[in-house]
Amino acid sequence: MIMNKSLRYIFIVLCFVGFSDLLASPIPERPVPPRLVNDFAGVLPEGSLNNLENSLAQFARETSTQVAVVIVPDLGGYDVGDFAFRVADKWGIGQAGTDNGLLVLVKPRIGNERGRAYIAVGYGLEGVIPDAVARRVVDNEMIPHFRNDDYYTGLIAGLNVIMDLTRDEYTADAYMSRTGSREEAVGGVVGLVIIIVMFMVISRARRTRQSSLGHDVPFWVIMSMLGSGSRRHSGQWGNFSSGRGSFSPGSGGGFGGFGGGRFGGGGAGGSW
Repeated sequence: MIMNKSLRYIFIVLCFVGFSDLLASPIPERPVPPRLVNDFAGVLPEGSLNNLENSLAQFARETSTQVAVVIVPDLGGYDVGDFAFRVADKWGIGQAGTDNGLLVLVKPRIGNERGRAYIAVGYGLEGVIPDAVARRVVDNEMIPHFRNDDYYTGLIAGLNVIMDLTRDEYTADAYMSRTGSREEAVGGVVGLVIIIVMFMVISRARRTRQSSLGHDVPFWVIMSMLGSGSRRHSGQWGNFSSGRGSFSPGSGGGFGGFGGGRFGGGGAGGSW
């Protein structure tokens, strides 16, 4: 009798704990009615949100590729990538069989808490948008605008590249070769500083006539070195002429719903 009461008590406690965890889960439920753009943090004006929704819904109708945007105020203790894949799997973004879904997750910067963004790529798109490309889209296209709390423009910049890549407007290799990462930019700045220091040393040596190095290096050679150093970083993708390059509002028809696509861990993200 005592054992039965103990077991009953344990069962009640476990049920309560499980129910509490379910209520406390930060992973949002699949939206009803279905939407591709869901702003749970309230950072997008209604007009901007509807523009993104209409455009991505039209893109899904034209290509069957489902690109979803989810903005959350908090990650609930999860790593941003883990959170993104939990949402993508729970919602089934993309089509079953082709797994052509992609999720752009954004956690805005709030106070001293860093902002984070992640692109989770479905199985079927991993060859089109490799991890390195996903990381560069986040770093080069999105975060520069997110730093200014301009989430709409940052999303448009990133989605332009994502949609062009999935349309085969250009390849991942073309995008990588024509855009520079932050590491390359830092390397270019460091190289430029070194060249400037060398120029100052050579100029001083020429004035004091304590070294013949300055006489052996023509001024135009040094200036050409300076110019090549300043051109090492190729800038953002917006300067490249390939692809459609503009995010236009979609028209007609809504989003019919997610199709059960799968995700295997492809993607990358960044913070600001």
